Amino acid sequence: MRTIPIPVDTSKLVITCVKSPKPRLLNKDTGEIKTDKNGNTVYEVTVSVEDEFGRIELVKIATSGEPPIGAGQQINPTGLVGYVWEIASRWGISYRAAALLPVDAEPLRV
Repeated sequence: MRTIPIPVDTSKLVITCVKSPKPRLLNKDTGEIKTDKNGNTVYEVTVSVEDEFGRIELVKIATSGEPPIGAGQQINPTGLVGYVWEIASRWGISYRAAALLPVDAEPLRV
C-alpha cells in the first residue's frame, strides 16, 4: 500500500516548539540516524498544536536538515503534510514538513 501525503492547512493553528530538534533514530540500540533520499539527516521536533477552539495536541514533525528553532518558539511549518500509517493493526499519522521556521522569519519558497 502506498501512502498519499495529505496537506495540512496551518492557517488557523498556533504551532509552538516544545522540545528542541534532534536527529531521528532508526535504531536505538545502534544509534543509527535516519537520512532522507539525498543523504541529509532527518530531524524530529515535538510541537504543541492549538486550534481555533483552544484544543491542544502534542505531535512530532520530521524535516530534513536541522531547523533554526528552539523550545518555546512559535513556528511556521512550510509544506506540512500528514501520512496515515498502519502496522500490525495499529495506525496513526506521521507528519513531515519541507521546513520549520520561526514565525518571525521569511517563509521558504517551495
